[in-house]
Order: sequence, then structure tokens, then C-alpha cells
Amino acid sequence: MSKIQFNKAFTQQEPIPETAKKRVMELLDSGRLHRYNTVGEELSDAALLEQDFAQYQGRKYCLACTSGGYGLHIALRAMGLQSGDQVLTNAYTLAPVPGAIHAAGGKPVLVEIDEHYHLDLVDLEAKAKSSNAKILLLSLMRGHIPDMDRLMALCNDLGLQVLEDCAHTMGGSWGDKKSGNFGQVAAFSLQTYKHLNTGEGGLVVTDDAEIAARLIMHSGSYMLYERHGAAPSPEVFENIRLISANMSGRMDNIRAAIGLAQLPGLDKNCQRWNSRYAILHSTIAAIEGLNIPVRDARESFVGSSLQFRPIGLDVGQIPGFIAACAAQGVELKWFGDDKPKAFTSRYDSWHYIDPMPHLPNTLRALEKTLDLRVPLTFNDADCHVIGAVIAQVTAEFMVR
Repeated sequence: MSKIQFNKAFTQQEPIPETAKKRVMELLDSGRLHRYNTVGEELSDAALLEQDFAQYQGRKYCLACTSGGYGLHIALRAMGLQSGDQVLTNAYTLAPVPGAIHAAGGKPVLVEIDEHYHLDLVDLEAKAKSSNAKILLLSLMRGHIPDMDRLMALCNDLGLQVLEDCAHTMGGSWGDKKSGNFGQVAAFSLQTYKHLNTGEGGLVVTDDAEIAARLIMHSGSYMLYERHGAAPSPEVFENIRLISANMSGRMDNIRAAIGLAQLPGLDKNCQRWNSRYAILHSTIAAIEGLNIPVRDARESFVGSSLQFRPIGLDVGQIPGFIAACAAQGVELKWFGDDKPKAFTSRYDSWHYIDPMPHLPNTLRALEKTLDLRVPLTFNDADCHVIGAVIAQVTAEFMVR
């Protein structure tokens, strides 16, 4: 049988909207790229993005900054983290999450996950009680939203503040509540492979006026905090403005203009991702030897990536399986690899965490977990071809 070939790049994004290109050229012509370089009462593009995203998200305050990881870092500080404090977080996440804890002076305490890629609530409770942690940095890794009702009830009982890492859940929800509206603070990423693409960038939201003021001061506002689009009143800044360190991480107007142009189409794009995801899910789920964890009906996720496990293969066959798919044009990432590759790393490769825990449930959940990116540059026919490639490779490996 001839090998099926897929010929599109998994890293190719859609073009930036024409309205953004026009606005960027206006900004370049003006030379006023800095968010505080405004005239009179005008709001900069960065302030407008804050205003519009706060309204979209349904939260009172929003800060635009340089990246989602930077947003997590200053959010931890704004929430009261002190040097040496322990912070609970998922063992399954990307490196910028424990990196943000480390940058803020904290010590990551890694919590086990279950087979559905959610925090293990039993382990969370045990580690919350055995540590001095007062904050849970909840990483909604690859868009998997846990039972937020149970999780928040537990965190409330334990006295934990929750910082949501919504890098992969912008546009998603649990029940009728948007992801990013559960914890005291939530951070979103605008990096190229996220749901709004500005190359790099972050948005941090909260309903807490003092936390919002601290975020703005930490981001590098100097005393120009009144030029933000979704900020608390100037009076809130009086008690904290001289004791909140400036950690320059402002968003510039060019990236803000690119984000502003994409935000009105976000919900439609989420539907487009989910239509592609549905095809890939039905195709891959039907392949003997492959498994996709079941998701809760209350979770409205955004299918910008898909995770599956080739349970019919030995772990030692995984590298060959990935290589065979790559030879036919389908790019997969392996979260169980014990060596970091590109953006992907397993928790035990973050050697600055001391002591390094042994987390058998997480290792078991990840040992065969493969990750498939779902770009919007793919159409329905492409998704069928990708599924056919994976089916063909799986069939070949199952008979070895």
C-alpha cells in the first residue's frame, strides 16, 4: 500500500487581518509605538485592547503586557507572593509556568495529574496541607478544564488563592462561566500559537482593584497608570504606587493593534477550531490501539490541539511512531519524553526545582501522550488526511 502524505506546515498561521495592517502602518508613520505616547485624552492601542478584552471576558480590570509568562510572574507578586514562598502548580504544564514562580521568588510545589490531564484533587489537598502554599497556579494545560466547581470549592476550603493560566483556554468555559473568571487572577497568552496571535504578548484580568493596581505598577507604568483602559480609580494606587517595583514588561501599540483586530473574530475562530478538532477526534478515536481521554460535557473547550495515547504500543515504540508520522508529514509532540525538545519538556527536566518530586501518576498519564496541533490553516479535508496518516502508521506498528 502506498504511503499517504500530508504536505502542509503545522506551524503556519493565518494572515493577520487587513485592519491590523492598516493600523500598524498608521502607527509606524506616527512613530508613537510606546503605549504611553498619547496626545490629550486619547487611549493608546494597548489601553483599548485592555478595555475590549475586559469587556469580552466580563472582568473589571485588564492589563496588557509582554507575554503570558510575564503576566503570571507579576500576578504572583501582585497576589502577595514573597521570596521563598511555596506555590502549588500542575506537574503537567509548559516550562514558563514553573519559570514564572521561580522568577517571582517562589518555590514550585508540583501536584499530580490524573489520566484526563487534570489536577489530582487528592494530591492537591495533601500538598496544600503539607506545604505553606497560599496560591495555586492552575495551569489549564492544552485547554483541559477540570471540574471547576469541585476545584474552587476545595481551594476555598483550603484558603488558597487561585491564579488561572489560561494560555490554552481563551474562549473556553466551564458550564456558563468563562475560563479565567474563577480565580482571583487569570493570565492569557497572545503568543503565535495561541488563540490571538500577536507574536508575543499577554493579558491579565482580575476583579480585585488592589491587585490590578499592583499589576499595572509592576508592568512598568511609572506614574502613568491613568492611561490604562481597564484600571481601578487613581485613589487605589495611592497606597501601593511607591512600594510596587517596576518590572518593565509593557505591551507596545503594534502588538496591541494586531490583537484588537483579531478579538472580534475570536468566538468564530473557536468554532472553526472545534470543527476541525471534531473531525480529527472522530477519526483518531476510531483507530484501534489509540485512546483519547473523555472530556466532561460541562467543559466548553477550544480544540486548537488534540492529545491522544497509542495504548497499543510499548513506550519504546513511541519515538519510531512519531518519526514515521513525521516522514508522512504529520508532526506530533511527545509529553512523555525524558529529554526536552523544542517547546515540550517533562516536569523532571526543570532541575532548578529542589527537591525534585517523583510523581508516578503524572509519569503514567504522560508516558504515551502525543500532542497534535490544529492550525486554522488546515481545512476539513486536511484533517481527514492527517487522520488517515495516523491510522496507516498505527496499523503498521500494531503488526510489528
